[in-house]
Amino acid sequence: MPTNRNTLLRYKVLDRCFSNFHRKYEIDDLVEKVNDTLYDLYGIEVSLRQIRDDIKYLRDSATYNAPIKAYPYDGKKCYYRYEDPSYSIFNNELSEEEISSLRSTIDMLGRFRDGVKNAWLEEVISNLEYRFGVKTNNEKIVSFEQNEQLQGLEFLSELIDAAVNHSPLHLLYRTYSGKENTYTIHPYNIKQYNNRWFLFGLEVNQYGNRIANRPLDRIVSFSRATDVEFIPNKTIEFDTYFKDIVGVTIPNETVKLEKVILKFEAERFPYIKTKPIHHSQEVLSETDNILKLQIRPNRELEAILLSFGSDVEILSPQWLRDRFSKIIEEKIKKYLSVQNSRTDGSELCVVNRNTGDNMDVKF
Repeated sequence: MPTNRNTLLRYKVLDRCFSNFHRKYEIDDLVEKVNDTLYDLYGIEVSLRQIRDDIKYLRDSATYNAPIKAYPYDGKKCYYRYEDPSYSIFNNELSEEEISSLRSTIDMLGRFRDGVKNAWLEEVISNLEYRFGVKTNNEKIVSFEQNEQLQGLEFLSELIDAAVNHSPLHLLYRTYSGKENTYTIHPYNIKQYNNRWFLFGLEVNQYGNRIANRPLDRIVSFSRATDVEFIPNKTIEFDTYFKDIVGVTIPNETVKLEKVILKFEAERFPYIKTKPIHHSQEVLSETDNILKLQIRPNRELEAILLSFGSDVEILSPQWLRDRFSKIIEEKIKKYLSVQNSRTDGSELCVVNRNTGDNMDVKF
């Protein structure tokens, strides 16, 4: 059976279904799942017979030798699943034929590389080209940014699966102060920001329902809430949910859309122009290095602006300018309270602002 791009895509969809131990896929479900994907991408569909042939081909010892088993249930019904939960046909090294098919797929995706809106696709294509060796070069040319110490990434795959399959979750969550609580959440969206991942969903408790934001590195554990019926998302369009902010923190309703006017030092201004803080960024004056953001200020915006140090000045709104003035004032107080009067080079004299007493800090 020749492996063209449609075939490879069918195998990928089937592989995911066989690996999903939280749902029972009957043969009709498999046909529907495959056709949903094929129709979205290519406008075509395949028959039940084709899916049966695919299963037979994947099971064949001369091809993938996949441990696909038909499990009977509810009388005459049966569902298909891998016997080994960790198995995937894509765990194996790619064959030359598969690499050729992957190259064709990448070539097809490459037609959409141009344009700012498809910048994410450029990253995906480049990643595929490099990781699967489609561009042959043994040198270490590309380095992908990753945080080796980031916690919670082990949950990512199953959380995505729960969102896709509409599975509510019982989630054990630990705050940064160490307090642990259990929540029931209906997962809707998972977003990456600043090399961290965040789960958004409807959280249900005795105080009412709300859209919650739970960073994955604070999740201790979770389980499928089989005792709870999933509440579908009928109110939020996540394509636009974050459009008025930087990051993932949605401010309360009292924080309205603002025109934030910023003035930068001449040396920093070109950097900000080429890497905008927000998609609404607009240059007001090239001469005076002034730009405007149409945004709802939140903690991530504050963190970004503080990271620029003395290179930025907030011109308006006045309340945000006053807030930063107080932050800077507090910073100055902290630094002025530290006196570098060391007795033997190993002590630092710190003045306690509350009592006026000196405290010797040893290093």
